[in-house]
Amino acid sequence: MEKYEINRYIEKFDNALLNLKDALKPEILDEDIKTLSKEMEEPSFWDDSKKSVEVISKLNNAKERKKIYDDSEKALADIKEFYEMYLLEEQEEVMLVLEELILDFDKKLDEDTISVILDGEYDNNPCFLDIHPGAGGTEAMDWALMLFRMYKRFTERSKLKLEVIDYQQGNEAGIKSVTLKISGKNAYGLMKSERGVHRLVRISPFDSSKARHTSFASVDVSPIIQNNDIEINPNDLKIDVYHSSGAGGQSVNTTDSAVRMTHLPTGIVVTCQNERSQIQNREQALVVLKSKLAEIEIQKREEELKRLKGETMSNAFGSQIRSYVFCPYTLVKDHRTDYEENDVNSVMDGDIIEFIYSYLRYQKK
Repeated sequence: MEKYEINRYIEKFDNALLNLKDALKPEILDEDIKTLSKEMEEPSFWDDSKKSVEVISKLNNAKERKKIYDDSEKALADIKEFYEMYLLEEQEEVMLVLEELILDFDKKLDEDTISVILDGEYDNNPCFLDIHPGAGGTEAMDWALMLFRMYKRFTERSKLKLEVIDYQQGNEAGIKSVTLKISGKNAYGLMKSERGVHRLVRISPFDSSKARHTSFASVDVSPIIQNNDIEINPNDLKIDVYHSSGAGGQSVNTTDSAVRMTHLPTGIVVTCQNERSQIQNREQALVVLKSKLAEIEIQKREEELKRLKGETMSNAFGSQIRSYVFCPYTLVKDHRTDYEENDVNSVMDGDIIEFIYSYLRYQKK
């Protein structure tokens, strides 16, 4: 690594640390940690269990955010110290250590910055993610399945947990729909960037003339909110039961255990078939429905905030957010941020974190 490159990195790190300090406000975090720790020492602290849990959560969050800043400050100080040592001695061993420190810190800084950005009310919540193919029959259903596999690989890479709630297999290939539950650190905060329409351009394997096809699939994401207080009138629900079809080769359930729940005022339809009994599937479907209704309210608040700020409003649901081109060239491009990658196979293998990061930075700006 050349000296001018190191100087560029250090300048970048200095600016990033200033931004982290501005966002985290470490002095205020120190005060919060002291106040909350003192509150925990009170003899009556455990009298109100709900309040106690909230205080502990706030304290852990404050400590974690303070640690992010402290670790970053120390890492940058170490880099500068090694750089000064190299300028004095110019030993190759020192340069190798310095390069490793710089590259490691550069990666960690990205992760920490996103962690700080994800400070929304529900960003750390688990979420439901739905995939539905657009018009186009088998080709579109195959595209929906490809997206499902992409998110499965992404959750594995990101140490998130993925659970299939409902899986409707296509007639010839692909899927008619799938509902996933994703949990882990910042699950909703990361996955909310995927909400919208995804476009595929490729030579269709289902077309004997080898013509190029364009297919669409929609992705919807909603947070799972604990103690969700949304009231649903039972008269607003239409509930159907049917045989579970199984997912990915699971055995078919021969009883009417699967549940399809329709919310008549909004037209939202949710299905669940992964539980063993109809009662369990009904309860799970209700959780999914409440999450979708909560997401509608979140979107309304965000759109109203944009309106008050005088920003141009865009329809997050149903808008084309990303294109995946396999032919005549290879390119994956996010139309919101203009971030793009040429290695489409790597993206389909779950390497989408840079698309997510670029969107979150764009959204914060």
